[in-house]
Amino acid sequence: MKKMIRIIKEKDKLNYLNELQSRNSQDFNDVYDIVDNILEDVRKNKDSAIKRYTNEFDKVSLDNLEVSIEEIEEAYNTINKDLLDTLIKSKDNIEDYHKKQMRKGYKYKPEGKDLILGQIINPIEKAGIYVPGGKASYPSTVLMNAIPAKIAGVKEIIMITPPQENGKIKDSILVAASIAGVDRIFKVGGAQGIAALAYGTESIPKVNKITGPGNIFVAAAKRRVSGFVGIDMIAGPSEILIIADEMANPAYIAADMISQAEHDEMAASILITDSISLIKKVKNELKNQVNILERSEIIKKSLQNNGAIILADSIKECIDLANEIAPEHLELLTVNCFYIYKNIKNAGAIFLGEYSPEPVGDYFAGPNHTLPTSSTSKFSSALSVDDFIKKTSLIYYSKDSLQEYKEDIIRFAENEGLTAHANAIKIRT
Repeated sequence: MKKMIRIIKEKDKLNYLNELQSRNSQDFNDVYDIVDNILEDVRKNKDSAIKRYTNEFDKVSLDNLEVSIEEIEEAYNTINKDLLDTLIKSKDNIEDYHKKQMRKGYKYKPEGKDLILGQIINPIEKAGIYVPGGKASYPSTVLMNAIPAKIAGVKEIIMITPPQENGKIKDSILVAASIAGVDRIFKVGGAQGIAALAYGTESIPKVNKITGPGNIFVAAAKRRVSGFVGIDMIAGPSEILIIADEMANPAYIAADMISQAEHDEMAASILITDSISLIKKVKNELKNQVNILERSEIIKKSLQNNGAIILADSIKECIDLANEIAPEHLELLTVNCFYIYKNIKNAGAIFLGEYSPEPVGDYFAGPNHTLPTSSTSKFSSALSVDDFIKKTSLIYYSKDSLQEYKEDIIRFAENEGLTAHANAIKIRT
């Protein structure tokens, strides 16, 4: 019988890190042919292609792709009122957090110079949000994508999501979209939905940027249209890394590892600790907790295939390993977590202490849960208001200022062999 989770010691650490990286490289080559055909079909045939693929993949025949006002009103009438209250509280927290990310343009005149430099901030005009359907139909995804766009000042937010077999959208998804300020909602998913947002159809407007997670077909389609439109990121399988010392609660650690493992079989749940006694306790907790949960089979496969408990020599080595792995979610369950977090350089989000588990960030705290995966936190960040703005440089030189610096600019241009650039300066001076 396969062990619940692997214990990684000194000689196996490098092999595991390499294995973790290889798990993160989704093989898009297997789906590109299918995705490319869908993209081209939608580009040419627009709504008719969308309806055909919706029929084929979602088993739904639709006359109208757009969600009506009546459907949104029905969602408000049928949603659990306590859930509605929770969605509003979450929306308020996300809004408060992201408002602090707003930046202003600037303009300045260097002292003694007759020139002006600056930066202009403008929102993108239209944003497209992809929200997965089926079992992975999450209203939190709606809030985390739409609210930063709204705060940034995006003029029109278009949301797409696959319909259920009854042709409807889950009530919590529609209500979340409504309270977050989404302007229009369409019943379409998959690569065909990405194509619709990228190229536009008779019903669905073309957008300037697409954000939101999806399966490998959605991810491949986003990669293909990137450059034609903007995208947020290509998300890989979800992951959590926990650094814990001997004082940490093993039941909490096991619960948090399991919560990430239930996403799918490719999710990675990792504990790094310098305590042998804690390892034994966590192993027992994993066994005790898994079997009572609904998605126990998925959890077991995830833990067995990608999970690990790594024994480190010290908390310093735990930190070094965490910075190398650069996880999406990092929990610090140590007595000195408010000190050691300052040494973490690579992580999508950091959760401090035993009462800040990862689901707090997924749903409610306010920071965005759309985070870099697959070690990409080494060079990228959580989704934010910045993803929905553009920065434009502003430059003004007077005639005297250009005269003062002409030789420097001409010298630079001629060094690069661009004599026409140099001439554009010479002709003015």
